[in-house]
Amino acid sequence: MDQGNYSRVAEFVLLGLSSSWELQCFFFVSFNFLYIAIVLGNLLIVLTVISESALHTPMYIMLSNLSLLDVFLATYATPKMIHDFLHEPKTISFEGCMAQIFLLHVFAGGEMMLLVAMAYDRYVAICKPLHYATIMNLCKCTSLVVGSWVIGVIHSLSQLAFTVNLPFCGPNVVDSYYCDLTLVIKLACTDTYVPEVLMLLDSGLMGVTSFLLLLISYTVILVTVRRRSSTGMSKARSTLTAHITVVTLFFGPCIFIYAWPFGNFPVDKVLSVFSTVFTPILNPVIYTLRNKEVKSAMHKLKTRYVSSRLPFQQALSQLDLLN
Repeated sequence: MDQGNYSRVAEFVLLGLSSSWELQCFFFVSFNFLYIAIVLGNLLIVLTVISESALHTPMYIMLSNLSLLDVFLATYATPKMIHDFLHEPKTISFEGCMAQIFLLHVFAGGEMMLLVAMAYDRYVAICKPLHYATIMNLCKCTSLVVGSWVIGVIHSLSQLAFTVNLPFCGPNVVDSYYCDLTLVIKLACTDTYVPEVLMLLDSGLMGVTSFLLLLISYTVILVTVRRRSSTGMSKARSTLTAHITVVTLFFGPCIFIYAWPFGNFPVDKVLSVFSTVFTPILNPVIYTLRNKEVKSAMHKLKTRYVSSRLPFQQALSQLDLLN
């Protein structure tokens, strides 16, 4: 189609998770609760790591960044979804749609790379413990964290580059609760074969490379842990279990969705919700329940908070007595 003879659509219509009013009311309450839990749980981890000097190590610095990414990953679409449960029609502007696509791939790509960095950190800590402090110094840790964000941005820009200029001139209904790139591309008024292949190659290359690096890293770590039997290795097994669980939760839905990237299955919505809502809420639970250092630091943070409020409460009591 001649791009000079079309007018770009101003907005997209999102079909959401369900057309049932009863279900939407239920989802409104449920996802409000889940979103608040995601934000509070992950920010608590960030605050705990910042406030406790004993946690100023590469593993916990990366963990706090993972928590930040989880907050952002839940925020790019969840508040809009919650708002839409009680509003009709569910629309989003063209610019808002492109922004959602950009943010999703920044945060998802950044988290993917950060999980690889965390696997490398555990590999050095378990397989080369005597050289850990030298290899995983603050400079290396900072480079890995910043690199994760940079790669996420580059990946997202590459996805957006061949999408934003496509001619969207007619169909504007997206069968999802957010602007899913695989669904939005199909609405273009032109042959989308090349953009679809480019998108698949871009996401597939990044996803497969990350997954293979994680698979190799954790295989080597598991073999090393199995050969050794000590108290330190017992602690390593516990930490390793948490890491592998988080990786499985993150990559499981991604693998299924991108195995059939341009099909439209009802389960895709469930997997999308799992990736953007349930994984971010499960990550802090997994890491805190299995980590004595984090639980101890949270207890100290709580104690300091209570102690800091006691003088204020005592002063208020004395004022009440005087009055």
